[in-house]
Amino acid sequence: MKLLIVRHGDPDYTIDSLTEKGWKEVEFLSEKLSKLDIKDFYVSPLGRAKDTASLTLKKMNRTATECDWLREFDVLINRPDVTDRKIIIWDWLPQDWTMDERFYQYDHWFENERMQEADARGYYDYVTGEFDKLLAEHGYVREGHYYRVEKANNDTLVFFCHFGLECVLLSHLMSVSPMVLWHGACAAPSSVTTVTTEERREGIASFRMNSFGDISHLYANNEPPAFAARFCECYDNKDERHE
Repeated sequence: MKLLIVRHGDPDYTIDSLTEKGWKEVEFLSEKLSKLDIKDFYVSPLGRAKDTASLTLKKMNRTATECDWLREFDVLINRPDVTDRKIIIWDWLPQDWTMDERFYQYDHWFENERMQEADARGYYDYVTGEFDKLLAEHGYVREGHYYRVEKANNDTLVFFCHFGLECVLLSHLMSVSPMVLWHGACAAPSSVTTVTTEERREGIASFRMNSFGDISHLYANNEPPAFAARFCECYDNKDERHE
């Protein structure tokens, strides 16, 4: 089985939709996805994800199942250096979060006191639990860190969602701390991450990432990637996001 995890196009968060550039990105994306043999589509309930899915679904005359657990992983924490508001869970300065070695460990990242205060583990378990229910419906049942194959298949499933949520799904599939992925990876808007099962022994499967954040559909159309989700490459780059 193959999973395609798609981040929404360049977002306009003020209206929970896409920018003009974002609509161009998802048009190019739809040209790519609509050529594939796709078993099922799943989409976040948020507007920017549904808008991203809409062009592909229209081209293929298909519908997507809306899943609340695919919404952005918007747990808020009290960031050490910010005292007037709460901040999205993965938006920490590296000089702060890297001081806690537990963040690098799949089984301990949630033990950090700020994570406990926000019940990050609880929401993580909810999302990954719903994800595993869906995978079981498609024939793959979670057992520890691998999946028992009850119905082997070569189906392709597409998930239209968000960067933070994407990292949670990948974290679960690969048994990696989500904190490492949130800070060490960046999926550009409209990018596609591909994860495929490997059944090297009959009845036992694991998921392996074939590509992360693929934006070849943009390059093929001379469309540059959006900067969303990134921070300034150099501190003196005043036109790039700092905080």
